[in-house]
Amino acid sequence: MLVLSGIAVIILGFLLRFNPLLVVAASALVTGLAAGLNPVAILAAFGHAFNETRYVTIIWIILPVIGLLERFGLQERARAVVAGFGRATAGRLLIVYLLFRQLTAAIGLTSLAGPAPTVRPLVAPMAEALAERQAGGLDEATRERVKALAAATDNVGLFFGEDIFLAVGSILLMKGLLQQFGIVLEPSQLSVWAIPSAITAFLIHGFRLWWLDRRLARGTAA
Repeated sequence: MLVLSGIAVIILGFLLRFNPLLVVAASALVTGLAAGLNPVAILAAFGHAFNETRYVTIIWIILPVIGLLERFGLQERARAVVAGFGRATAGRLLIVYLLFRQLTAAIGLTSLAGPAPTVRPLVAPMAEALAERQAGGLDEATRERVKALAAATDNVGLFFGEDIFLAVGSILLMKGLLQQFGIVLEPSQLSVWAIPSAITAFLIHGFRLWWLDRRLARGTAA
């Protein structure tokens, strides 16, 4: 039972709102010590896991690049570019991004965009600039709402678009689970039924973005 002490560390760490990475590392250390491993063996296990999943290190390449681009004016440039689109609005921009996110996720390109590489440096600043033009200025609550809708657009597009792709994990999980109960379905049959959900999600979230434009025009988006 001592091996389960790592779970208590995780619960306590999250309740005290410590850094999640430190909490997980501390939990692994406690679990290893409770299992009778020495610190060197625990460190070796960490190193082996890290080495086996080297794609995790990509984040250490992407984030500094994005940081440098932002430092040298990426967001300001994005604002300037979108300001030249006369008929563009924050809602229309996000609807186009929603469609892009769903279509690319539907063909398996789930990593093509995302909150860190796309929403924060590009989509959110563009939406803010258009919202400012529509409303003649934004208060803090409205600005945060526009940012939140930009992030939500990415999440909705990815979540409801990726299930259309045959080889996504959720489709394979459903196929395996149904097969255990004697229901044999092909991944293509499951993915086809994800299309109505994706269309419905697009319409519902698209309406929210259209309503954002209406409220911005009246100066009541917050």
